Amino acid sequence: MAFGVTRNAPARPARPWLCTRATDLRHETVEPGLHILSRHEIVITVELADAERIGAEDHYLAVVATMREDLTVQASVVNAGVLAHPVTGELVVGFVTYGRAKLSNLRRRPRATLVFRSGWRWATVEGSCEIVGPDDPLPGFLPSDLPGLLRSVFLAAGGSHDDWAEFDRVMSVDRRAAVLIRAERVYSNDV
Repeated sequence: MAFGVTRNAPARPARPWLCTRATDLRHETVEPGLHILSRHEIVITVELADAERIGAEDHYLAVVATMREDLTVQASVVNAGVLAHPVTGELVVGFVTYGRAKLSNLRRRPRATLVFRSGWRWATVEGSCEIVGPDDPLPGFLPSDLPGLLRSVFLAAGGSHDDWAEFDRVMSVDRRAAVLIRAERVYSNDV
C-alpha cells in the first residue's frame, strides 16, 4: 500500500503493512497526518484542494451532517464547492440551502461535517459555519450582494444556468441561503 504526497509536505515512504492487532483498530495517530481508523484504511490530513478534486469527480455531490437539538445527526446530500469567503477571502466550502432543518441546526450549532466521495475515495471537511441569506445577515456583507454570492456557490459546486434572472428569482422566492464552512480539519483516504 503506497501513499501519495500531501501538498507542501515531504514525501512519505510506501507503507506495505496493514494494521492487524486489535489495538490498532481504534482511531490513533501513527505519525502527524496519518491516522489508523480500521485494519485496511489510513486517513491522511490533506489540503482543501484535494477534497475539491474528489468532489469534482462526482458532480460535487456531498453529504453534509449537522447536529439536531437532541444532539443526533441530521444528514443530507448537497452540491458543494470551494470558493473564496465573501468577506475574508479565505477558501471555504459552500453550499446553497433552504432546508428548514439544516438551517435551524446550523443557527443553533454552527458546525458541520461535509464528505465528498468518488468511488471508494472520500475527503471530509469539518469546521464552523456561517449562514449568509435573507434571514441571516453576515457582518461586512451587503445584502444586495446575496444574488452574486448564491451564483458563486452554485458555480463552485459545478452548476450552470441558462437564465440567471430566473435563478435569482427562485433563490429569492425560496429565501435560499449560502452556508460557508471554514475548513478547520480536512482529511481523506486518498491524496
